[in-house]
Amino acid sequence: MQETKFSKFTSLLFVLPYLVVFVAFMLIPLIFGAYISFHDWDLLGSTHKFVGFGNYAKLFDPSTYFYSVFMNGLWNTIKFVIFSVPLLVVGGLLLALLVQHLPDRFKGIFRTIFFISYAISVSVIAVLWLWLLDTNSGLFNHLLAKVGAAPVQWLTSMPYAWISIVAATVWWTVGFNMIIYINALNEVPDELYEAGSVDGATPWQKFWSITLPSIRPVMVFTIVTSTIASFNIYGQPYLMTRGGPGTSTKVLLMEIVDQAFVQRQLGIASAMAIVMALIMIVISVIQFRLTRSNEGNEA
Repeated sequence: MQETKFSKFTSLLFVLPYLVVFVAFMLIPLIFGAYISFHDWDLLGSTHKFVGFGNYAKLFDPSTYFYSVFMNGLWNTIKFVIFSVPLLVVGGLLLALLVQHLPDRFKGIFRTIFFISYAISVSVIAVLWLWLLDTNSGLFNHLLAKVGAAPVQWLTSMPYAWISIVAATVWWTVGFNMIIYINALNEVPDELYEAGSVDGATPWQKFWSITLPSIRPVMVFTIVTSTIASFNIYGQPYLMTRGGPGTSTKVLLMEIVDQAFVQRQLGIASAMAIVMALIMIVISVIQFRLTRSNEGNEA
């Protein structure tokens, strides 16, 4: 009996540090942010008037300034999600399959090469890609000049600004999905592939009928996590394009930061953040439900 109590106490000690950090840096800020969203809260003001759902109403009222700001940021964020998530999910899987088919002595090297960029901070990534994409002195335009092509305004014209941000993001983070997929591929039993070979299955048939069904839960995980990460984009457009040209790459998090710390409208900024979180939750639930539905139909 005493041993059981000691075991429970030990387990609690392992969980306690995470619980403290979660409450201090996640739960309390979330509750306080929701509280602020119901107030007209000036960052430097001493009084904070309760307005109920007034801040939320402004975000969906086309006659208000905040509607255009919120919708512009939301639409730009959704565009980035649409552009980046398929590349992150499919690109990670393709890299994992490539590494899996390499000789064993090369697998570790290529895993490191593809994954090492993920360990670099977003500021370093932005500086690196700014050096590559600068209109006047960037490496890419230098190479274009070598073949007689006109320079491209990668960061100051559309659609090249989005192409640049998406390319930098995929290069930076696709290695994480690759590692997840490699672990999933290693868990697929070899007996299934052997049985497929006996039945005369082609490599494509093995991939479609054995590999994909076996790694489906991991694929759902990568889709959801990539979507959430893409919705939280901030550093790449802020450092690479400053939201330009104009506001065409100014994503929702940039608008939230601008409203909170430049316009000093913490109530509106908090309402934007809460709505953004709700949208992410809804999208994640839909993705899970669609995947479960597809699995049920196949069964």
